[in-house]
Amino acid sequence: MTNEQIGIRTTYLSIFGNVVLALIKGLAGIFGNSYALIADAIESTTDIFSSALVLLGFKYAKRPADSNHPYGHGKIEPLITFGVVAFLVTSATIIAYESIQNIQTPHKVPKVWTLIVLAGIILWKEILYRLVIKKSKETHSSSLKADAWHHRSDAITSIMAFIGISIAIIFGKGYETADDWAALLASAFILYNSYLIFRPALGEIMDEQLYDDILVRVREKSMEVSGVLDTEKCYIRKAGMKYHVDLHARVNATISVKDGHEIAHNLKDYLKSEIPNLGHVLIHIEPHE
Repeated sequence: MTNEQIGIRTTYLSIFGNVVLALIKGLAGIFGNSYALIADAIESTTDIFSSALVLLGFKYAKRPADSNHPYGHGKIEPLITFGVVAFLVTSATIIAYESIQNIQTPHKVPKVWTLIVLAGIILWKEILYRLVIKKSKETHSSSLKADAWHHRSDAITSIMAFIGISIAIIFGKGYETADDWAALLASAFILYNSYLIFRPALGEIMDEQLYDDILVRVREKSMEVSGVLDTEKCYIRKAGMKYHVDLHARVNATISVKDGHEIAHNLKDYLKSEIPNLGHVLIHIEPHE
């Protein structure tokens, strides 16, 4: 199974989980007098659309390279991540605005049974986070990582809601707005988390040199190829789930152009066989004096 196929299956799971949770949270919030739960439902609803966006991105990224896109269509991934971040910021803004409105409006204390609903939601969201983040690491997908953090931020907002509702129930009159304050605090966390997701995706779009672990492996594996005496410049950039490599390799200065060409091809083939998820590998031969 390809990385793209793994990503698509994982995203379908995210969409299904978010649909179910949005319904449960919304109904529990309305009938349980808890805006923190309603805020949670709003976030889960935006999660549905953001996961659908990730799904479309994976399907587009699966397209093979063509004359207009010789490096493939992987750059759609960080662009999709920007879209997911936009959904997160939007949901955080809506939650913050509604929380402030509710803090200023007297309302009833949330129902005790909403805590049971929240406990189940927290557990399920943490399970989803761990599953999706594991798949994002396997596939090196920035958009799956963003989707995973959507689940984690959802779990955090649910924890905030749990604390806020507990305070409102325990202390009673005068503390009815505790869950609204919890929702407001959760919106701040979502905004901070949005930046943490946005920054690596921006680096990917800008071709920042961020992959030192792969760079070290490329240099080490290069020295295992017959004829390669040393390496010079090595640049690595990421497009989707693939890493493209530009490498300068030193060879004996007295060999023929044909022999140097053969070493370059052997090096390229060896690197792609030994290091997973390499895309284009461009080898530049340098004479070793």
